[in-house]
Amino acid sequence: MIPRRALPLLLATPALAQPRWPDRPVRMIVPFTPGGTTDILARALSAELQEALGQPFVVENRPGAGGTLGTEQTARAAADGYTLMMGHIGTLAVNPALYRNLSFDTVTSFAPVVLAAVVANILCVNPRRMQATTVQELIAAARARPGGLSYGSGGNGSAAHIAMVAFQEATGTRMEHIPYRGTGPMMNDLIAGTIDLTMTGGPPALPPVRAGTLRALGVSSLARTSAAPTVPTIAEQGVPGFDATQWYGVVAPAGTPPEIVARLNAESTRALRGERLRPRLESEGADPAPGTPESFGAFIRAERDRWGALVRRANVTVD
Repeated sequence: MIPRRALPLLLATPALAQPRWPDRPVRMIVPFTPGGTTDILARALSAELQEALGQPFVVENRPGAGGTLGTEQTARAAADGYTLMMGHIGTLAVNPALYRNLSFDTVTSFAPVVLAAVVANILCVNPRRMQATTVQELIAAARARPGGLSYGSGGNGSAAHIAMVAFQEATGTRMEHIPYRGTGPMMNDLIAGTIDLTMTGGPPALPPVRAGTLRALGVSSLARTSAAPTVPTIAEQGVPGFDATQWYGVVAPAGTPPEIVARLNAESTRALRGERLRPRLESEGADPAPGTPESFGAFIRAERDRWGALVRRANVTVD
């Protein structure tokens, strides 16, 4: 028979074995500079998670090498639920084919948490440098001057880079790629007229388009986006079947406890579908797309196969 005085100690044991999570700040790594879609989504979701879970969610920008530095840092972090990363199509699907000696595997090194959003790219030009007002006019200009037009991206292997590789393959054009250390600096140069065009996500592209400093020619998804309903798709402008959307999702280091992953998934899903965050994302061209961690993992594997094949087919390399 257990002495009555020992019961409080026995009852306390499970609580000691399972400390409350989170009980200190959680960091959300963004492997790019501030100002791009990855950063915008990470900050918006982190603010919601901070309120829901009662601890600071601190966004840390760790740019470099096309997002591989921040991704590697996340893979090496302790699997305790206190380090997350806002990954995207480039870091999780493209880079394995683009960089030959990565120290991590985008499937086995991470625990998928939630697919946060799917974002249509906006093909846009600087109107002071480009007269084109349609996709076909851009194609004609590019064919007339092979390699003469310049497009910017947030870096080698970034979503904008790979979307433009797909566009050139689909249209038989060739343009000069100018990689930047993040989408923010690239957009600044595009608006200033240093480069001709880009195909990047709605959150950074739509504000200058609405302000008239950039001109939108087309949307990269198969359907028009509700954030810019008057902008036709690239597919409906003579490039049938063209589909090069971005996507973003949260991952944690492999081995993160399943109960923490499940709670993060539940709270993220609630926030992404909520009346506060969802309308804001949709207004910027980002469609919330939460599902289970398992479905996100399967999606990463399928996207890695799809875009890796394009990288190899187009012989895309990093300098």
